[in-house]
Amino acid sequence: MENSSMLEFAHMGVDYGIIGILIIMSITSLWLFIERMMSYGSIRLDEYKNKEELELDLGNNVGTIATIGSNAPYVGLLGTVLGIMITFYSLGDIGAVDPKKIMTGLALALKATAMGLVVAIPSIVFYNILLRKMERLLTMWEIKNKG
Repeated sequence: MENSSMLEFAHMGVDYGIIGILIIMSITSLWLFIERMMSYGSIRLDEYKNKEELELDLGNNVGTIATIGSNAPYVGLLGTVLGIMITFYSLGDIGAVDPKKIMTGLALALKATAMGLVVAIPSIVFYNILLRKMERLLTMWEIKNKG
């Protein structure tokens, strides 16, 4: 396999691999958010005898959404760094500096960071919505069990 085809293969691997991982993270985050909201809507507070048991049930998968939200930008950044490295390596291999090739390579590399942010921002919003819903349900449980 010649050097240019290896670079193209590496570029496609980084591109599709990182974007693929981010798509999986995005789908997972959305799926868990929907699952949690449906679960919160059907929860019956009178079935819980203690607050800790309720907290455990309410907190299922919420940490996963937070983890996706906090790590998606890093996955995107990894794709950008690898894309930039491949771009510079391919420029060094050619010998002649072509500004169009540099700009195109850098622009394509930066899309991974943008995708990481597109995944992270909604995930953090989902996480905050779920935390607020959890707080409300726990407060409602406390009010019902005080009297």
